[in-house]
Amino acid sequence: MPTPAAYTFYNSTAWKRCREAYRERVGNLCEDCLREGRFTPAEIVHHIVPVTEANVNDPSITLSFDNLRCVCRECHAKEHGARPRRYKVDAIGRVIICE
Repeated sequence: MPTPAAYTFYNSTAWKRCREAYRERVGNLCEDCLREGRFTPAEIVHHIVPVTEANVNDPSITLSFDNLRCVCRECHAKEHGARPRRYKVDAIGRVIICE
């Protein structure tokens, strides 16, 4: 769960500008998927070194392109240890979550 300082940072103009500039730089594609030859739109700009209370005011962590990676929602979930969800459609058109 993000800390109050992290919430403040993620709502800052500096972060929003940095995030958009980084997305443009990498073509707004998931960098993890791209390494595997898949073209997937990125949804999240992820910090490689996580933002914490101790480093939230350090621009070399929070605003450096060297510490950022564009990822899709599925790759971001994998990064944080969540299992990606898979879906299928049954014979009558209902979406089913595959476990």
